[in-house]
Amino acid sequence: MKNKGFYLSLVAIALPISLQALLQNLVNMLDTVMIGRLGSTEIAAVGLGNQIFFILNMILFGITSGGGVFIAQFWGKQDIKGIRKSLGLMTGIAVFAAFVFTILGLLIPYKMIGLYSPDPQVVKVGGDYLRIVCLSYIPTAISFSITLALRSTERVKLPLVCTSISLITNAGANYLLIFTAGLGVKGAAIATIFSRLVEVMILLIWSYTHEYEVCGKIRELLGFDWSFVLKYIKIAFPVIINETFWGLGTSVYNAIYAHAGTNSFTAYSITGTISQLTWVFCMGFGNGIGVLIGKRIGEKKFDEARSYAFRSMWFMPLVGACVGILLLPLSKLLPLLFNVEAEIIKMATSILMILIFVYPFNSFCMDWVVGVCRAGGDTIFSAVSELLVLWCVSIPLGYTAAFVLHLPAPMIFLFFSSESFIKAIIGAIRIISGKWLHEVT
Repeated sequence: MKNKGFYLSLVAIALPISLQALLQNLVNMLDTVMIGRLGSTEIAAVGLGNQIFFILNMILFGITSGGGVFIAQFWGKQDIKGIRKSLGLMTGIAVFAAFVFTILGLLIPYKMIGLYSPDPQVVKVGGDYLRIVCLSYIPTAISFSITLALRSTERVKLPLVCTSISLITNAGANYLLIFTAGLGVKGAAIATIFSRLVEVMILLIWSYTHEYEVCGKIRELLGFDWSFVLKYIKIAFPVIINETFWGLGTSVYNAIYAHAGTNSFTAYSITGTISQLTWVFCMGFGNGIGVLIGKRIGEKKFDEARSYAFRSMWFMPLVGACVGILLLPLSKLLPLLFNVEAEIIKMATSILMILIFVYPFNSFCMDWVVGVCRAGGDTIFSAVSELLVLWCVSIPLGYTAAFVLHLPAPMIFLFFSSESFIKAIIGAIRIISGKWLHEVT
């Protein structure tokens, strides 16, 4: 019965998270697919413009994941004041990070795109897109924080509803502004801003009118003292550094592809857009495991928390294998979705075929880094391990594949994927050791 309860609880949390992430990716995919009808230059430009947001996205994920460690454990203790001061602190940090990226996007958009691509036309179109879409960053940061807090307190339905409405809003605005008004990539950027504003307004209004646990008065949200700030920084800072430098590393991947050729980068962008539709399920279950483990630690049920971690070691690779198979039918849709050369479609399809075999390893890495170690407060070990493998193994191998061996895009991707195989071994050893479990509250 205990096993059954674990899996039922996990599915109840993970499926809404997965569906919300799927809808979020569909919002992003709408931009790419609709812009894809304009040509490969526009796809590459918007893809690079979104790389700036991807770095911010990783920083926000680090900030909120660090806060989520506290909120999940406070939730296990039913400490509502602790939940609210955690939300207030992480929202303030998230908004500050988003403000910095907004200023950079407004002042130097072309220089930022130029870091990724030497193609002047791509830089021009991408800079135009970035200068507008950066205005969506602050509402996105607020949504990020509230959504993470709601998930950590097992309120997973509202974020799903809000993202559904955001998807519909974005789809309608995209069509009107890109095609009817003829604004192209600028129209896609404006539609993104509008949909993000709608999402954050619904989140705030519904949460407060229904008096959810995370919703407090300003003095409650700002009720943290310096001792709590220092404790938060000790746990959250390694996560923020981890996600920031992981995001930068992924941007280096994109820069390598972009400098290897616009066709290579376009194929990689298409692959990323498609693979995110399936990856959301691995992400959802990984986050769900983190919520359950964090809650058990807060309740001081340490043996049960360890048991959950052990079960995840076989369950998450199985999830990865199952959702990876979905890439096969999705790969057949590429010629219908993207108006690009046949060579690009062929490269993207080959990358997806490699990804099918990498998915179980990727899924387990999501499990031990985000689900187990972060829930257990073991953030320094997971951050150091992940960044060492990324920057000392994966990126040098990818660089060698692209610029020394001059391999095609699918082989560059395979070299980059070495990261997942090594991290999976490290994660298995860490979970078995039991050293990941810490009570932080």
